[in-house]
Amino acid sequence: MPSDKALAPVSSSFAVCRDQDPVPGTLKGAVAAIGNFDGVHRGHRHLLDMALGSGRPAAAVTFEPHPRLFFQPDKPLFRLTPEPVKLEIFARLGLAGAFVLRFDQRLASLGPEEFVDLLARDLDLSGVVIGHDFHFGRGREGTPERMNDLCRKRGLDCFIAPAVVEGTQPVSSSAIRAALEAGDIARANALLGYRWFVRAQVRHGDKRGRELGYPTANMRLPDDCRLRHGIYAVRASVEGRPVDGVASFGRRPTFDNGAPLLETHLFDFEGDLYGRTFDVEFAGWIRGEERFETIEALIAQMDRDSDAARRILEDDPTPSMIG
Repeated sequence: MPSDKALAPVSSSFAVCRDQDPVPGTLKGAVAAIGNFDGVHRGHRHLLDMALGSGRPAAAVTFEPHPRLFFQPDKPLFRLTPEPVKLEIFARLGLAGAFVLRFDQRLASLGPEEFVDLLARDLDLSGVVIGHDFHFGRGREGTPERMNDLCRKRGLDCFIAPAVVEGTQPVSSSAIRAALEAGDIARANALLGYRWFVRAQVRHGDKRGRELGYPTANMRLPDDCRLRHGIYAVRASVEGRPVDGVASFGRRPTFDNGAPLLETHLFDFEGDLYGRTFDVEFAGWIRGEERFETIEALIAQMDRDSDAARRILEDDPTPSMIG
């Protein structure tokens, strides 16, 4: 089970090693957990904790773009943690660094033996940690048992982690995506082990929220975001300071029914946020998006939403990844 210890700030010593980069001294002989790590959820963190407990430098080997985007480029993938966010979470968890391998035709065509040779020779690893269902190499023909055998022949340690289960189902990125698409923030966060968060730049809006008494920071989330439209209790990290709030994600049916926006009203906050990039984490679902017949009815509902958000945030014990 992942540790509940407080997350450390991002260390300046965290190393990112990409294709063709020389392996930095801090990562030589590392034990690396291998995976896509989208979401860096509780199952992923079990692998990372095993690497951290090895007594050697701990790292992650991950792939960009996500392999599914390589094999199915016309099928959008709801990314839980884009690459910069994923790397920052690795650093906060205490890893020495990450190897980011470009997932392209060359990598996809490697056989299992060639892939393990890459780990041992090019990345200079001393060991790997993989999940119980890890498959690798051309056509996913490599199995955990094959990885263990190939590593042994090359002098690498191989640790195979069991599944992490919530209820009767393994924790997975797919299950978290499904929960977010349903607006089930409580389940998504339980599977993640922390509050899911997004990172985006504040853009100029029509300033309608200010006229309603609820000024908002407006953010455009990636087109692949499948979060259910609705109202959420949120917390933002603004200049390193946590600020509670309430947010709407959707198309604003009372007004223009336009492109989806995340509109966050921060409680007890004054300041100019235009052009800034910051994180917004989701603590709970309040209600679905709806259309109101009058502005007065909308404002009354926004008052109730704010009260509900404050109650959710006051009672929510879920750890934060944004400080």
